[in-house]
Amino acid sequence: MSTAELTLSVDVAAPPAAIFAAMTDWKRQSEWMLGTSVSVVSGTGSSVGSELVAVTYGVRDRMRITRWDPPHVVSVLHLGRVVRGTGDFAVRGSSFVWSERLSVPFFFPVVRPVFLAGLRYSLRRFARFAEGYR
Repeated sequence: MSTAELTLSVDVAAPPAAIFAAMTDWKRQSEWMLGTSVSVVSGTGSSVGSELVAVTYGVRDRMRITRWDPPHVVSVLHLGRVVRGTGDFAVRGSSFVWSERLSVPFFFPVVRPVFLAGLRYSLRRFARFAEGYR
């Protein structure tokens, strides 16, 4: 396993509190994140210690919230067999910033360009989602 660090951001025409609310609406994440569904499996989903499971194209990613600081940041610890590491979902001004530090399999350099393209596309969808979030 090697380590991959990823940081991407998107500008959002919405106030920080709205961006934060949209990014932490786990049940609706499938509306903007390609091929992903998220469910809260332990806790409230809005507190340290809560656990989430994201399934992206069949890959299960169990996460524990390690920091909950509205409307600024949510940090997670990835607990899965395939996805391990840490992630931060942050609001900086009027931007949504997605950062991950992951242990990745040996083949990740081959799929990285497609993974990043999908993530960039999803972040653009997130901006539209957050701008109209209710």
